[in-house]
Amino acid sequence: MLSNIRIVLVQTFHPGNIGAAARAMKTMGLTNLVLVNPRSFPDEEATRLAAGATDVLENARVVTSLEAAVQDCVQVIGASARLRSLPLPHFDEPDEMAEQVILNAANAPVALVFGRERSGLTNDEIRCCTHQVSIPANPEYGILNLSQAVQILAYETHRAWRKRAGNDFTYQRPLDATPPSREQFVYFQDHLGRLMQQSGFLTQPHARTEEQLQALFARAQPSRKELSLLRGLLSAFEAHFPKQP
Repeated sequence: MLSNIRIVLVQTFHPGNIGAAARAMKTMGLTNLVLVNPRSFPDEEATRLAAGATDVLENARVVTSLEAAVQDCVQVIGASARLRSLPLPHFDEPDEMAEQVILNAANAPVALVFGRERSGLTNDEIRCCTHQVSIPANPEYGILNLSQAVQILAYETHRAWRKRAGNDFTYQRPLDATPPSREQFVYFQDHLGRLMQQSGFLTQPHARTEEQLQALFARAQPSRKELSLLRGLLSAFEAHFPKQP
């Protein structure tokens, strides 16, 4: 699905912006980049600012017109900082746009189109689009760098994809945050119960203290590492008790 989402940059003046846009794309799982008449490409500055997303640059297509870049797309969304008088559907919020993009990209290519750094897209280029989208910003200073605009729309698109059932996205977790197995948790509970008995903390045979502490640790959801630390603490205390006959 994400491979059907195409980022199109029209007449980019600064090659560094192409590299920064490629980096923004790759962080959100997008790899399909099309450049319409860039001033300079390939370029060392683009490669430098891609910061590891050089594969996106190497696979980028260069075409001579916006029409050639989007002719096979079922939806073409032009990013524009200002409303035009053209009667195109307009998305006020990028997340609304992203939901439609993901639906259409499930079956066919779609394109997000970004214009020149200083002047954006022309009216003729907007006419090549099926929709417009704006990024809500400070009305007194709503100026976004090209790569920042790409990053925002790419993020919203990736977010909409993550929310769909059946995607294969896996959220990152610290390695030491792995939850303990049921067996490990039972060993901990047994160890804690034994220590409470040896210490004299439990004096009533039918006290619910163990159950309450088990519930406490179940709510706390300690990781394997944390549970191991607790068991080490229990063993250190246990070492000071008289040996059981």
